Amino acid sequence: MGAGGRMSVPPKSKKQESDVLQRVPCSKPPFTLGEIKKAIPSHCFKRSLLHSFSYVVYDLTIAFLLYYIATTYIHLLPDPLSLLAWPVYWIFQGCVLTGIWVIAHECGHHAFSDYQWLDDTVGLILHSALLVPYFSWKYSHRRHHSNTGSLDRDEVFVPKLKSGVSWFAKYLNNPPGRVFTLILQLTIGWPLYLLFNVSGRQYDRFACHYDPYGPIYSNRERIQIYLSDAGVLAVTSGLYRLMAAKGLGWVVSVYGGPLLIVNGFLVLITYLQHTHPSLPHYDSSEWDWMRGALSTVDRDYGILNRVFHHITDTHVAHHLFSTMPHYHAMEATKAIKPILGDYYQFDGTPVFKAMYREAKECIYVEADNGDQNKGVFWYRNKL
Repeated sequence: MGAGGRMSVPPKSKKQESDVLQRVPCSKPPFTLGEIKKAIPSHCFKRSLLHSFSYVVYDLTIAFLLYYIATTYIHLLPDPLSLLAWPVYWIFQGCVLTGIWVIAHECGHHAFSDYQWLDDTVGLILHSALLVPYFSWKYSHRRHHSNTGSLDRDEVFVPKLKSGVSWFAKYLNNPPGRVFTLILQLTIGWPLYLLFNVSGRQYDRFACHYDPYGPIYSNRERIQIYLSDAGVLAVTSGLYRLMAAKGLGWVVSVYGGPLLIVNGFLVLITYLQHTHPSLPHYDSSEWDWMRGALSTVDRDYGILNRVFHHITDTHVAHHLFSTMPHYHAMEATKAIKPILGDYYQFDGTPVFKAMYREAKECIYVEADNGDQNKGVFWYRNKL
């Protein structure tokens, strides 16, 4: 979706797909980051301002057309059809806005252009429009990239040890409980993470993405956290004025529904990228950046891979080279797969099936009994 073409990464063979749950290697890899980088064509690391903006313009145009169609025609439909049409609009618009969210995420990685100030300006506008505190999330997400796979320092979807599993988890370890947990996770998981750091790293005091003086941020970052808050407050104020002029129902129908879809996809994408029975996690005795970066998995969302600018199926390459523009990530992924070998993990399991499987199989992490690598932890499902 968007301007320009992309190379396709061929799917794995059926045999490889059947082995997708087998553990990936957890020993130090026999290759270096430099060797991986040499395998990637040099143009993949070049950022084009025109190319990047073409995706912004394309996505915003599609979003406006969907808004125009919804606000112009849905109310003309008979009641039963109009009630069905709004959720359809929410899903389509939510998917497009998720793509816009991904572009803002690229701005936070300085993958949009060669100009940091421009990346931050575009990212602040786009993320604020989706009620995301741009700089706040940029800095916590950067630390996630610096500490991926670390049980001690990773920032998001940090798995629990068995001793840290909540007392009520055993009552939810059944089909209805898993569905209930997933629904909560997809609907309110994102705001709970921003507000209360739910599923995030444990700090010695309350952590919140809106708090400039919270433990997530350093002194030099605090002014930008205020700026993030100002951006979210400005958009919130605009929504309040819209509600006063158009009514709460109009704002919920046009903006709230799609935003709920966006938030759900953000949680789902992140959850499935970092939660998989085959992936190891490490404590401080074993963790290093390379093995942590490789402790992630590429997923297949079908046509949504393109709508989401391939953040879904090129996530391994993204963790290795986060400043690479998304429009080169497919080509880079194809180039690095022969180097990574068994260290590269792709899972083509249908997304909803994978979501339920991971909720069932990945409850907590534990080191293997008798394993000399006591600092390597794997997912378990027996409470």
